Amino acid sequence: MSSRPLVKPPKGLRRVERWFVGVLMSITAFVLEKLVMRSVKKKEPEALTPTASTLTSKGGSVDLEDLHLGKGM
Repeated sequence: MSSRPLVKPPKGLRRVERWFVGVLMSITAFVLEKLVMRSVKKKEPEALTPTASTLTSKGGSVDLEDLHLGKGM
Protein backbone atom coordinates (compact mmCIF):
# COMPACT_ATOMS: atom_id res chain seq x y z
CA MET A 1 0.00 0.00 0.00
CA SER A 2 1.49 3.34 -1.02
CA SER A 3 0.87 6.62 0.73
CA ARG A 4 0.92 8.52 -2.56
CA PRO A 5 -2.46 9.02 -4.21
CA LEU A 6 -2.85 7.85 -7.78
CA VAL A 7 -2.55 10.66 -10.31
CA LYS A 8 -4.20 10.24 -13.67
CA PRO A 9 -2.16 11.22 -16.72
CA PRO A 10 -3.07 14.61 -18.21
CA LYS A 11 -5.73 14.52 -20.88
CA GLY A 12 -6.88 16.72 -23.70
CA LEU A 13 -6.48 20.41 -23.08
CA ARG A 14 -3.94 19.91 -20.27
CA ARG A 15 -1.66 17.97 -22.62
CA VAL A 16 -1.83 20.71 -25.25
CA GLU A 17 -1.20 23.35 -22.62
CA ARG A 18 1.91 21.56 -21.31
CA TRP A 19 3.22 21.07 -24.86
CA PHE A 20 2.65 24.74 -25.67
CA VAL A 21 4.42 25.92 -22.49
CA GLY A 22 7.35 23.61 -23.29
CA VAL A 23 7.66 25.02 -26.81
CA LEU A 24 7.55 28.61 -25.54
CA MET A 25 10.17 27.92 -22.88
CA SER A 26 12.45 26.33 -25.49
CA ILE A 27 12.12 29.35 -27.78
CA THR A 28 12.80 31.71 -24.87
CA ALA A 29 15.93 29.77 -23.88
CA PHE A 30 17.17 29.77 -27.49
CA VAL A 31 16.69 33.54 -27.87
CA LEU A 32 18.37 34.28 -24.54
CA GLU A 33 21.34 32.09 -25.46
CA LYS A 34 21.73 33.90 -28.80
CA LEU A 35 21.65 37.29 -27.05
CA VAL A 36 24.26 36.24 -24.51
CA MET A 37 26.56 34.74 -27.17
CA ARG A 38 26.25 37.88 -29.31
CA SER A 39 27.17 40.13 -26.38
CA VAL A 40 30.14 37.90 -25.48
CA LYS A 41 31.43 38.01 -29.06
CA LYS A 42 31.13 41.80 -29.14
CA LYS A 43 33.23 42.14 -25.98
CA GLU A 44 36.05 39.84 -27.19
CA PRO A 45 38.01 42.38 -29.32
CA GLU A 46 38.24 44.83 -26.43
CA ALA A 47 39.78 42.19 -24.20
CA LEU A 48 42.36 41.28 -26.86
CA THR A 49 43.65 44.80 -27.53
CA PRO A 50 46.88 45.27 -25.58
CA THR A 51 47.31 48.31 -23.41
CA ALA A 52 50.71 49.91 -22.92
CA SER A 53 51.81 49.29 -19.37
CA THR A 54 55.61 49.53 -19.64
CA LEU A 55 57.68 52.31 -21.07
CA THR A 56 61.17 51.64 -22.37
CA SER A 57 63.60 54.39 -23.25
CA LYS A 58 67.11 54.29 -24.67
CA GLY A 59 68.65 57.07 -22.69
CA GLY A 60 66.82 60.23 -23.78
CA SER A 61 64.22 62.08 -21.80
CA VAL A 62 60.64 60.94 -22.35
CA ASP A 63 57.61 63.20 -22.02
CA LEU A 64 54.59 61.11 -21.00
CA GLU A 65 52.17 63.86 -22.03
CA ASP A 66 53.12 63.46 -25.71
CA LEU A 67 52.74 59.66 -25.80
CA HIS A 68 48.93 59.46 -25.29
CA LEU A 69 49.14 56.08 -23.56
CA GLY A 70 45.86 54.21 -23.50
CA LYS A 71 43.86 57.07 -25.03
CA GLY A 72 43.89 55.89 -28.62
CA MET A 73 45.33 58.18 -31.25
